[in-house]
Amino acid sequence: MNMQETEEDTIMSFPCQFPIKVMGLAEENFDLLVVNIVRQHAPDLSEGAVKSRLSGAGKYIAITVTVEAKSRQQLDNIYMDLTAHKKVIMAL
Repeated sequence: MNMQETEEDTIMSFPCQFPIKVMGLAEENFDLLVVNIVRQHAPDLSEGAVKSRLSGAGKYIAITVTVEAKSRQQLDNIYMDLTAHKKVIMAL
C-alpha cells in the first residue's frame, strides 16, 4: 500500500456499483437536481439507477442513485458537489 492509499481504497475494487443516498426537503424536482449533479461525474447512469422514498410525514425525500464508480476520486467529487448544494441536507 503506498502512502496515498487508504485501507478503504484497498477494500473497494473499481469499477463497482455504488449506491449514493441523498436527503433533502421533499420539494419539486429535488430528484432532478441530485441526478444532474451526479451525472456531471457519472454521465453513464443506467435506467433504473435512481430510486426515491418520502419520509413518513412527507417532509423529506431520500434519493438513491447507483453509479458505476470508476475510482475513489470520482466518488469523492460526487459527494463534494452534492454536499456543497444548499438543498442537500445529507449525502451518504
